[in-house]
Formats: sequence, C-alpha cells, structure tokens
Amino acid sequence: MKEQPLIDSPLQPKTYRDRLLVIILLAIPAVIDNFFQTLLGFVDTYFVSQISLAAVSAVGITNAILAVYFALFMAIGVAANVRIANFLGANQPEKARHISQQSIILAVLFGLLTGLATLVFAEPLLRLMGIEEEVLELGALYFRIVGIPSVVMSLMFVMSAILRGAGDTKTPMKISIVINVLNAILDYVLIFGFLFIPELGIAGAAMATVISRLIGSIALIYYVNKEKALAFRRDYWHLAKDHLLELSTLGAPAAGERLVMRAGQIVYFGFVVALGTNAFAAHQIAGNVEVFSYMIGYGFATAATILVGQQVGAGNLDEAKKYAKLSTQFTVVCMTLLGAILFFFGEWAASFFTEDPEVISDIGVALKISGIFQPFLAVLMVLTGAFQGANNTKFPMYLTAFGMWAIRTLLVYLLGIQLGWGLAGVWIAIGIDIAFRAVVLVIQFERGKWMALEKAPDPESLCDPQTTKENLSRNSNNY
Repeated sequence: MKEQPLIDSPLQPKTYRDRLLVIILLAIPAVIDNFFQTLLGFVDTYFVSQISLAAVSAVGITNAILAVYFALFMAIGVAANVRIANFLGANQPEKARHISQQSIILAVLFGLLTGLATLVFAEPLLRLMGIEEEVLELGALYFRIVGIPSVVMSLMFVMSAILRGAGDTKTPMKISIVINVLNAILDYVLIFGFLFIPELGIAGAAMATVISRLIGSIALIYYVNKEKALAFRRDYWHLAKDHLLELSTLGAPAAGERLVMRAGQIVYFGFVVALGTNAFAAHQIAGNVEVFSYMIGYGFATAATILVGQQVGAGNLDEAKKYAKLSTQFTVVCMTLLGAILFFFGEWAASFFTEDPEVISDIGVALKISGIFQPFLAVLMVLTGAFQGANNTKFPMYLTAFGMWAIRTLLVYLLGIQLGWGLAGVWIAIGIDIAFRAVVLVIQFERGKWMALEKAPDPESLCDPQTTKENLSRNSNNY
C-alpha cells in the first residue's frame, strides 16, 4: 500500500477557503521576509543618498552587476526548493535531505568563484557600464567589499530556499527581520561614525551589508540543521555526482532566465547612465521605492512554488492548478492596490531621498508608470513561481530572453534615447515587457502548457536514498 505523504491535511484542502488560507499562511511570512529584504535596500539607499547622488549611482550600478551573481545563487536555491518540495510531497525525506546538502556545496563553490571574479575584475566590470570617474571610484570600493565575500550571499539565498522548500517560510522571515534591523543600525554607525568608530561613508554601507549577511548565513545553517527532515548527515557532505548533476540540470534554465534578465538590465542601465548621473540616481531611487510592491508578488510566488511543487510531487495535478490560479488572482488584487499607492504618492516618497525638484519629478513619473503595470507584474511573478513548482523553467527562460532583448532593451533605447522621452520612456518600456510576458504566461497556463509532467519525480520510483543515473535521466525536471 502506498505511504501517506509527509504533507498532511493542511496541504490537502478541499474548499476554496481552505486553499486560500493555506496560501496566505505560507505567503505572509514570505511577504514579511521580502518586506525586510526590501527595507534593507531602502535603508541603504536612504543613508547612501545622504552622502551624494554619485554614491547612489555607484551602489545602483554595483548592484546591477551583483544581480548577475544573485542569478546564479537563486538558480541553485530554486532548484533545491522545487526538488525538496517534490520529494517531501512524494514522501521521500532522505532524498530531500541529500539534495539539500548538495545544494549547500554548490552554493559555497559558486560563492567562492564569484568572490574571486570580484577581486580580479571589479573595475573592468564597472567600466563596462560607462560610468563617470567619480562614480567608478566609489563603485569599485563598494563592489569589492560586498562582492569578494560573495559566499555569504550565496549561502543566504540557498539555505532560505531549502527551508521554504520544506514548507518553512517563518524561519527565513525571522532571520530577515533580525539582520535587516542590524543592517540599519550598522549603516548609521559605519556610514556616519559613532563614538570611537570613524565615518566610513560608502565603505561603511558595504561593511554593514556584509556583516548582516554573515550573521544571517550562520543563523540559517543552524536552523536548516535543526529541521528534522533536513538535519545534516556527515556522509551526505561527500560530493554526489548524480545529485550535483541533477541540481545543475534543474538550475540551468533558472540561471539562464536570470542571467538573460541581468545581462539585459546591464545594457539598458547603460542607456539610463547615458541620460546623466541625476537621471540614473532617479531611476535607482524609483526602483527602491517600487520594489516595496514586489514584496507581495515575491511572497505569493514563493507560496505558489512550494504548494504547486508539493502537489505535483504527490501527484495531485488538479490541486496544483487550483493553487496556482488562486494565488495569482489574490496577488493581482493586492498589487493593484499597491499600484494605486505608487501612482498617487510616488513624489512624496521621492522627497525622502533628495531635495532636487527635477529628480523628484522624474521619480514621480516613473512610479506613476510602474503603478499602472502592477497587475501585470503580479501575474508575471506568481505564474512564474507556479511554472517553477510544476518543473517547467525552460519556457519562462525563453520568454524572459525574448521579452528582455526584443522588447525591453530595444524599447528603452527607442523611447528613452532616440525619441527623447528620458526616464519616462525607460519605465514605459519596462512596463510593456512585463505586460507582454504576463499575457503569454496566462495563455500558456489556460492552454494547460505549464507543467513539465514527463520530468516530474515519480513518487513510486523514488524510493532509494541515492538517485541513479537512470532515474536522473528519466525524472529530472526542467528547472
């Protein structure tokens, strides 16, 4: 007789209300987590803006490059998240434990490699953005301090994803709250100086970020090991080629999607830089305000990935679709309301960062445009999470590549530069890309083309703690 899955009755509801409750219970901690992660960027930008607009641009351009690193780390995390959810849904805890530890090994490896790349290529990478010398000097300093210890970023991404894959969204939330409060305190102390601590400026902002992430990584290691289904086993730290191949295969499309996105961002960021330092600073500040609306989308996308992944692993495909649809609908309502706030209060938020009336006006225009496109962003974020949970990451990767290069980057150049619409043209181009990809995902979802069922794990066949090469070839999903 088939064993009951580890996921019990709360994750097997029958009514609309029960499903919505499960989605909200999983999403709210992830929303709060993302709120505090967003707050980290907001606080950093606020304090750095007190130094100079050049410092804001330096941090923004550096973060655009660091986003390429994040793409790699997030890909490992997404692969681990989906596979752990699949295995636990299929009642295979040892497989979940083993894949968890192998993903940590990959996180350390990629963290060390990106840290070495920062050490050697920090200034050349920044010069590719075409920034001014004043911004380059500040950016190189910030980049080296934050980027060389990339392993702490990698571990935070991956271990948070491991816990979420096991259905624990509360622990990453709690740790995020603690380290973001710590980061805010350290920002103030290290940027402006306090008592015997000298004023360190932009270097202080970077150091505050690294110290906070280091503490967060240590805490996450502790809690992953404390999780009963994921507690570390010494023999699972040995390199397992099968699992490393599986994670690489699962993560490759996710990495491809994010790398395509980040590469496109670097290109169109170069177009924004061409509009001037103040225009880029306005773009960066607008992005840090707008990203508060993302916290809802990311939270419910996380819930969709977990729930769809668990239901696919358990073989409940109809339930997986209901979760995906309900998560999307609820998020559209929430982000539409947030879009209205951005539309009407954007300039007021901008006044916290600068007193320059031209910059404030540019920020206000950008946020009005962003507010209009928030419902499409909600659909894009949550359905992407649902596709990932259903083991289908190749289609989002292809769609992102087309949207970023054939629509967003091209339109940023045409509208922002050629037609002279400036920052307004940049944000209209971004919105058109988001709307296009959201509509395409909805069409694929309604056509039933969103699951990669032939590559989902088979609950009956995955009964051995070690995955054979044959099973890998047959069962690896597209993530």
